[in-house]
Amino acid sequence: MQLKAKACVPGVAALLAVVLTGCSGGSGSGDGSDDSKPGDSGSANAPAQPGKYRTLPEPCGEVDEDTLDSMLPGIPEMTDPEQREKAYEGTPTVTYDTDRRVGCNWKIESTGASHHLLIDFERVVSYDGSVSDDARAAEVYATKLREAGLSRPSDAPTAGTESAKSTESTKGGASESPDKDDKGEGEKAGAEPQGGKNARFLDGTATSEPATPPPGLEPRTLSDLGDEAFLDDVLTTATSASRHRTVTVVFRTSNVIVTIEYDEQPGRRTDVPDSKEMQDKAQDLADSLAGEFDE
Repeated sequence: MQLKAKACVPGVAALLAVVLTGCSGGSGSGDGSDDSKPGDSGSANAPAQPGKYRTLPEPCGEVDEDTLDSMLPGIPEMTDPEQREKAYEGTPTVTYDTDRRVGCNWKIESTGASHHLLIDFERVVSYDGSVSDDARAAEVYATKLREAGLSRPSDAPTAGTESAKSTESTKGGASESPDKDDKGEGEKAGAEPQGGKNARFLDGTATSEPATPPPGLEPRTLSDLGDEAFLDDVLTTATSASRHRTVTVVFRTSNVIVTIEYDEQPGRRTDVPDSKEMQDKAQDLADSLAGEFDE
């Protein structure tokens, strides 16, 4: 009997080891986040890396008063201090998820023109475990670039290029896609008017008048701004309204895409908004915002 009892001891120990192994294998880390990517923890291939940025800045506080005075000259013209302070604050863009997208609008009338400024921050998250957030953001940026009638320079760096290419032909649930309603007042919407991308609808009428910016100021990609960037410049004219120029700067830094839209509409039809001046101001603001992400 004593020998039989000794033989049972290893069996009990082995059973106990199996039970303990099963319990430890089923435990989780408990520190996951909403941005975690799906994937089998036991697979040999680790999920793609999450993006660098997990939060977004408060957009209405990102533009300093000196910049607003320059881009929106109607603000320093205000004589009422309370009205001027309110104008500096801007109006937050309505979005469905402020963890993924935020924006701010300023629309100011001055003695000679009306100006509108929109800034938009979009944090892109990939829900495909094989595609990184940066690669998915690069895809979203590429779509915006094509919509502006531009293409990437052949030597432009892209995040996760091969991973992005592998998913271009697949549709469905890779990431949150920006809603058109979240864009604010400066959003380009609807079908492209006759005359191409440098024409715009205004009061239901598209212009046939040439609207190309002066040489050297055409829509183009930009270097030394984020990971990749471009500038668009559109002048709209119509028989019933004044000329209206919109300068747009879009740049990507890791998994965040920043959009700046700067509009000017003079009070007189004979006045044409200065393309170089507007582009310089929009690019200066873009440089400032990009610097905030680098800190």
